Amino acid sequence: MSIILHGVPIGGGIAIGRAHLLTQSMDDVVHLVLDDDEIPAEQARFDLAVRETRKQLELLWGTIPENAPAELGAFLSLHIMLLSDPTISREPRELVESQRCNAEWALKLQCDALVAQFDAIDDDYLRERKHDVLQVIERIFKNLGGHSTELQIAEDLDEDTILVAHDLSPADMVYFKDASVAAFVTDVGGATSHTAILGRSLDLPSVIALHHARELVREEEMIIVDGQQGVLVIDPPASVLAEYRRRQRNWVEARRKLSSIRKTDAITRDGTPIELLANIELPQDAANVLESGAVGVGLFRSEFLFLGRDSLPSEDEQFEAYREVAQATRGAPVTVRTMDLGADKTPRWLGHGSAENPALGLTGIRLCLAEPLMFRAQLRALLRASHYGKIRILFPMINGLPELKQALSQLEYAKQELREEGIPFAAEVEVGAMIEIPSAALVVGSLLKHVDFLSIGTNDLIQYTLAIDRNDDSVSHLYDPVHPAVLKLISHTIKTATKAGKPVSVCGEMAGDARLTRLLLGMGLRRFSMHPANLLQVKQNVLDSHLDELGPQAGRILRSEDPDRIADLLQQLNAGPGA
Repeated sequence: MSIILHGVPIGGGIAIGRAHLLTQSMDDVVHLVLDDDEIPAEQARFDLAVRETRKQLELLWGTIPENAPAELGAFLSLHIMLLSDPTISREPRELVESQRCNAEWALKLQCDALVAQFDAIDDDYLRERKHDVLQVIERIFKNLGGHSTELQIAEDLDEDTILVAHDLSPADMVYFKDASVAAFVTDVGGATSHTAILGRSLDLPSVIALHHARELVREEEMIIVDGQQGVLVIDPPASVLAEYRRRQRNWVEARRKLSSIRKTDAITRDGTPIELLANIELPQDAANVLESGAVGVGLFRSEFLFLGRDSLPSEDEQFEAYREVAQATRGAPVTVRTMDLGADKTPRWLGHGSAENPALGLTGIRLCLAEPLMFRAQLRALLRASHYGKIRILFPMINGLPELKQALSQLEYAKQELREEGIPFAAEVEVGAMIEIPSAALVVGSLLKHVDFLSIGTNDLIQYTLAIDRNDDSVSHLYDPVHPAVLKLISHTIKTATKAGKPVSVCGEMAGDARLTRLLLGMGLRRFSMHPANLLQVKQNVLDSHLDELGPQAGRILRSEDPDRIADLLQQLNAGPGA
């Protein structure tokens, strides 16, 4: 019987093949009550399992294939670091003593407590770190029981094999990186989980968060993975199989054509150059920026240097990271967003309490200004790195002129310190403000007098404009990038910046959504920044567009306040002349 499951699409097109089930889920844990004299030996058994897990991960880290994505090593390093976290390495052994229980049960109790804490986090990226913790704990469980931690993947898999797992960790990726597989699907994960990030890097058709795929799929069963729509079809009927084979052929042909424009300049049909940039999260990502066809880094989310660690990174550590990116991009521009921390993205070492409304609390530039020494250390590191490449500094969550002036004052203070210390930095470092709060969009004219460029963070701008928590399943369907209010704020920002002669980019998900490329071009946008995986399709849309034809059509969309009318006009825009 055919079954269709819906999950989170990771991309990579469409795969049709036979399922190979990965047996890696934890066995049911038994609760044992220990005598007092048994507790020390049980704690020692737990400690041994942690040490063995560390040894295995370090061995895997040292055997990563040369052609593996750069992210793989970084994520394995994170898992090794998690083993040093007291909540994983110390608190379970304390539970063995206080609860007089076996190590497996103590680890389960601690695991349940950590999962509950992660589920309460509002930020989608940080909430997805739950899966990293679970993956590390699972390896400790297996080592406690003496079970193999390695994925059992046959060496003679056919090229149409599709891996079906409850979850896949970065360590698991090492085992099947060189296997001839067509796709993978998992029960768990989110769009910002490390499984998703690695899936995009491996460029395999993949769907995650399917919930019950591992239970419903049988070994060797025919399945279809639609990494574009987020669909898994189990045991498809002949008619569905034929339709997906047709779609797969079209996707392969479209992919072949797209690869041919990787080094083509992004210029519209009427000769207007468009700047396509890449978003990155880790210094290691920079190596692939130029290879993706991007002309630089439009958004380096620097806060990921501060998360997942027990202490604040030093100025020198930050400097080395920023210099690595500047040098890897060989003189191409690198826009670094200063740390967007606070509230639900508060590291363990930062002593600020939680807020009832984290997204509206002490976050972004507000936290930076509240912690001037920490902020200035980052600014100094960025300025020092500007001596080695074209670094641009971007301030997040600016709500108006007073905050911007305070941030610029801290930047001038950092410059003066470096001058007095004789430390070199670029004399003219470009500075920008993120427009992601409606108030900033409405007073953008005053901001433009003090910055060199703007970057529109559409993810948060949509969220704040519509009062929609995009991570809340009960209201996430209301998250609408083409809501007339959102489009008016974006259009106003682009027009005001263009009139002032200042460049403006979009760095949120809208930039990488190929359905919106022509609309944004028609609104006057000339600089896009996106995940590298989306860049070639956006470039193709740029090459196929004629700006004289897009402007009037975009104008009609902006004048409408009827969602149905906007949807119709957008469809016409993407299908009409110039497409």
